[in-house]
Amino acid sequence: MAQEFDTLKAYIASQTAEMVQLEKLLTSIPAMAPESGGDGESKKCAALEEWLRAHGITRLEHFDAPDCRVSSGVRPNLVATIPGNNDDYTIWVCAHLDVVPTGELSLWNTDPWTAVEKDGKIYGRGVEDNQQGLVSGVFAALAFVGQHILPEHTIKLLFMADEEFGSAYGMQYLVKHHLAMFGKEDRILIPDGGDAAGETIEVAEKNILWLEFHTTGKQAHGSRPDLGRNAMLAGCDLALRVNDMEQFFNKTDTLFDPPYSTFQPTRKKANVDTVNIIPGDDVFYADCRINPCYSLDEVRAELAKRVHAVEEKYGVQVEVRELQAEQSLATSPDAPVVRDLAAAIKGAHGKTARCIGIGGGTVGAYLRNCGYGCVVWSTMDELAHQPNEYAVISNIVTDAQTIAWMACDGK
Repeated sequence: MAQEFDTLKAYIASQTAEMVQLEKLLTSIPAMAPESGGDGESKKCAALEEWLRAHGITRLEHFDAPDCRVSSGVRPNLVATIPGNNDDYTIWVCAHLDVVPTGELSLWNTDPWTAVEKDGKIYGRGVEDNQQGLVSGVFAALAFVGQHILPEHTIKLLFMADEEFGSAYGMQYLVKHHLAMFGKEDRILIPDGGDAAGETIEVAEKNILWLEFHTTGKQAHGSRPDLGRNAMLAGCDLALRVNDMEQFFNKTDTLFDPPYSTFQPTRKKANVDTVNIIPGDDVFYADCRINPCYSLDEVRAELAKRVHAVEEKYGVQVEVRELQAEQSLATSPDAPVVRDLAAAIKGAHGKTARCIGIGGGTVGAYLRNCGYGCVVWSTMDELAHQPNEYAVISNIVTDAQTIAWMACDGK
C-alpha cells in the first residue's frame, strides 16, 4: 500500500485549512463539566457529528452516560467507524470532548473561545487539549473516505466526555457498561500527551492518590495554647510526614520523570479569621504519584501509621478522605500497539520512538486495568490548561499521517 499511503499523506497535508476550521468550530462551543459551571459536551458533540456527516463519515453510534446535571440529560460518548479490509483488529483513536475553564482571562492574548490562527499555530482553549488529537484522528480517517481507499484495518474514532474530571461519564462509564466494544487485539491510541518531536510513546502511569486531611483540635486564644489543641500545627506536622513518604517509598523507575514517587502537600483551606486564635480545625490536601512497584494498600498502611502518630502527639483527630485513587497497570513495551505505532512513526516520518511512563493520569489507566493494551502519544508542546493554549498546525498533519500509516500498515 506504499502508493496508497503516499496518496493519503498528500491528501492530509493539503487539508490544513479544513483542520483549522474544525478547530475553530470546536473551540467556539465551550464544553465544560458541571463541576466547572458548564453544561457538558452535548452541543459540541452535536456540532462535530453534523460536521462528520457532511464530510462523509456517517457510521456514528452513541454510548451516552446519563447525567441529570446537564440540560441534555446525558454526557455524550460518540463512536465513528470507518470499515476496513480486515477485522482482525481495530485502530482506535480516543480523544475527549471536554475542556477546562479559561482561568484568568487577563493572561490571554486572544479570546479563549475564538480560535485564532497565527504563525503556524492556532490559539484557544482546548485547541491542543484535546482537539489536536481529535482533529488528527478525524483527518486520518477522512483521508481514506475522501480518497476512496479502504483501510487495511477498521478505524474507530471515540469522542469521549468527562476526561477532565475523572471520566466517570466517559471512559470509566464505557469500560463498565460497554467494554465489549474494544477487542484485546485492538490498537488503542490516546492522543492526549506527548512531546514536541512526537518520539515518546507513553505505556505506563504512576499510581495516583489524592488525599484530603481534616484535622480537628480545640480552638483557643492565641495567648493560651495550653487550653487548645492547635489543628494547624498538627496539620503542618502531618504535611511534612506525608512529604517524607518520598524517602520511605524510595525505589526509582527510569521509565518515569521524575523517576521517584512523589508525595506533595498542595492545597490548604483557610481556617481562622484573625491572628490571635489557635485554630481548632484545619484542612489540607496532597497529590501523591506513586511508582507502580508499590501498591496503594502499602501506601495506605504507612500513611495510617503517620496519621496516628500525629493524633497522639497533638491530641487531635484526623479524618483522611481519598478524592481519587487509581492503581494502573502498564502496557508492555513489546505490545503490538507499541510496535505498530513505533513502526508508523518511523515509516511515516523517519523518527525512532521510545517508551516512557508519566506521573499524570489519562483514560489509558482504565483500559489497562481491564487488560487492554493502549498507548498515549501525540506531537505537542504540552500547553494543556495554560493561558494562550495553542496547537501547532503541522503537528495535527504529522499525527494524522502517522495514524493513517497504522491503518494501512504503511506498506
